[in-house]
Amino acid sequence: MITELHIENIAVIKNLTVSLGKGFSVLTGETGAGKSIIIDSVNLLLGGRSARELIRSGEERALVSACFEELPPQTLRELEKLDIYPEEDGKIYIVRTLSSDGRTSSRINGRSVPLSVLREAGRLLINIHGQHDNQLLLTPSKHIDILDSYARTEGARAEYTEKYEALAELRRRLKAVSRSEREKAELSETLSRRISEIDGAKLKPGEEEALTAKRDRIRNIEKVARYSSLIKRALTSGEGGMSASDQIRIASEAVEKLSDILPDAAGISERLDFCMYELQDISEIAESLADEEISDPEAELDRIESRLETISRLESRYGADNIQGVLAERERLALELDELKNSERTVETIRKELGKKAKEASACAARLTEMRQAGADRLSELVTEQLRYLDLEKVTFSVSVSSTAGEDGTLKFTPSGCDEVEFLISTNPGEPLKSLSKIASGGELSRVMLALKSVLADSDGVTTIIFDEIDTGVSGKTSQKIGLKLHDLARGCQVICITHSAQIAATADTQYKISKRESMGRAETSVRELDPDERVEELSRIMGGLEITDTVRKTAREMLENANKK
Repeated sequence: MITELHIENIAVIKNLTVSLGKGFSVLTGETGAGKSIIIDSVNLLLGGRSARELIRSGEERALVSACFEELPPQTLRELEKLDIYPEEDGKIYIVRTLSSDGRTSSRINGRSVPLSVLREAGRLLINIHGQHDNQLLLTPSKHIDILDSYARTEGARAEYTEKYEALAELRRRLKAVSRSEREKAELSETLSRRISEIDGAKLKPGEEEALTAKRDRIRNIEKVARYSSLIKRALTSGEGGMSASDQIRIASEAVEKLSDILPDAAGISERLDFCMYELQDISEIAESLADEEISDPEAELDRIESRLETISRLESRYGADNIQGVLAERERLALELDELKNSERTVETIRKELGKKAKEASACAARLTEMRQAGADRLSELVTEQLRYLDLEKVTFSVSVSSTAGEDGTLKFTPSGCDEVEFLISTNPGEPLKSLSKIASGGELSRVMLALKSVLADSDGVTTIIFDEIDTGVSGKTSQKIGLKLHDLARGCQVICITHSAQIAATADTQYKISKRESMGRAETSVRELDPDERVEELSRIMGGLEITDTVRKTAREMLENANKK
């Protein structure tokens, strides 16, 4: 769970730290106090969009950090796959910084991590539910992922995906070789022309590097001659003085004369001889540079530049970095041409393999379907039960799993299997089940999402769930039941809810008030935990508006007492 959240320089928040505990917590406050800024900050922490507009006016950077602890073994195992481990105190610290120039940095336990890792870690730690998530319920294509999460199909789906990708590759190859005679002739001519172009260039591995080196020598031919001669004179053929080789020879002879005194004279002499041989070898290399005779340097340069231009053009045309890349592309073109010339045989081979892979994919898809249908039955029953508790007594919720079919009526393979999943609902007895996206109201969508979250809490593995205004479209007794359901959900994970509902707020274990005040001529948002008396005042404000009477306060106190009893 998240135990501390720290925010600096995000919009109206200058410097805010809030400590959070277990169970069910609510954040309340007047409209415009900064509740949405807190959600934006948490989203930023978890790898969300980092717009520079988030930074408080006049500041150079913004920062959001959080401390997580008491993470379950399942979450820790998943984090280990990302190379993330708790500190010695068992905690995980995440920090994200946003600069005014738009750059961001992300750190987990002090170690810099890429945004992709931050997002994956955030997905394991916190689940934020807002109005956008309600809209996901209106998109049937998203329903299959929700069902798979509940039915725990990860392994079966991964196995199917492997078979599906192999199947898709075979279909691509089959399409490539299954062409008309005219297409084959045109493609064959194109491939042959490209192969001939590469063959005509007579490329040799390493040629480009050798030509470049020779070009540089020719461009510096006078410099090479001058300094190579200097190297030779200094090392082996000194004029008017001794060369380095001569001096080493003298040293070697002197060592030999001390052989009766120096215990290791023979070894030292050998080392000096080795040095002399090395100097002679280097001298010969320098001499060879100077000995390279080029009768017409300008003409040779033109020849080299022309050849390098030919090589560069081929590399560019065939998307290669070097000659080896061009030659590799030539082999690929030759293989494609061979397949084309033997297309009938190739088509037959691919079709046989395609049939084999289709059977394997079909078997994997059947296992997926079986798991989904079993999961759909359980999920339908449990969500319906949850919805009836949330004052949708007459509702029936159903998860439909149907087979995908192509235009010819045969089973159709898709990246997610051979199933179409859609959430259906009937709001009144006797009415047929219809698509959730067609008949559900805003309040019903909120309750459907809450019911799903309640059922999926264990399979999600997330230890913290944040609800942003789950009370949209509901009021009264239903709001109280939503609060009680959130409180019940908090038995298995930490639940944090931003709400405008007094009924929901009253059911919380802990209540925080978000306030906005003016400091040094600027607005600042703060958050503080409320004691029991302050909770009564805050609930009264939510219910009573501008005028808070003793009757309203009495009602607020009774709401708290009744919630505690329940």
